[in-house]
Amino acid sequence: MLILAGQGNPGPKYAGNRHNAGFLVLDRIHADHGFGPWRSKFESQISEGTINTGNGRVKVLLVKPETFYNETGRALSKAVTFYKLDIEAVTVFHDEIDLAPGRTRVKRGGGHSGNNGVRSMIAHLGENVRRVRIGIGHPGDKSHVMPYVLSDFSKADRDWFEPLQKAISDSLPYLAADDDERFQTEVMRLAPAPKNDPKQLKRD
Repeated sequence: MLILAGQGNPGPKYAGNRHNAGFLVLDRIHADHGFGPWRSKFESQISEGTINTGNGRVKVLLVKPETFYNETGRALSKAVTFYKLDIEAVTVFHDEIDLAPGRTRVKRGGGHSGNNGVRSMIAHLGENVRRVRIGIGHPGDKSHVMPYVLSDFSKADRDWFEPLQKAISDSLPYLAADDDERFQTEVMRLAPAPKNDPKQLKRD
């Protein structure tokens, strides 16, 4: 069994925020792969389904913590403990200001880079949790980060974000089969990142 978790804040006020990129990706996976209805458990919204990896179907639990972004690890750890899963069974989707808009990187291990949601995941689950980092770009000034991530995706953002949601969903069988590199390559093939974005950062 695998757990796919998203980072985000609960409620309609935050639904379209850049900080809710992880939740929005889970919503696309939920719709595309025929998952069951969302229900409340583990201080989260959860949904059960399966993903066809090509070598059989893998049972998957989608988890959207309702503890607010900075405490998402606390809620997710309840699901991990209940199902007696190892850290290798968990993947977290989250927004990443240190990646240019539309870029996607899979990461295992390492620090939180100031992301308090990831800090919570590491504190409750350990630093080797697999993370799918969804680039949203940087507003250019550190003081603008919080209002930027708590603002909705703009129309221009949606031009690259919606294809990226679909690409992640379509490439999910590779992630479920533990082929991180193939997953990342396929996502970028299906939804290439915008060129020459003004928020392109010095590092990816």
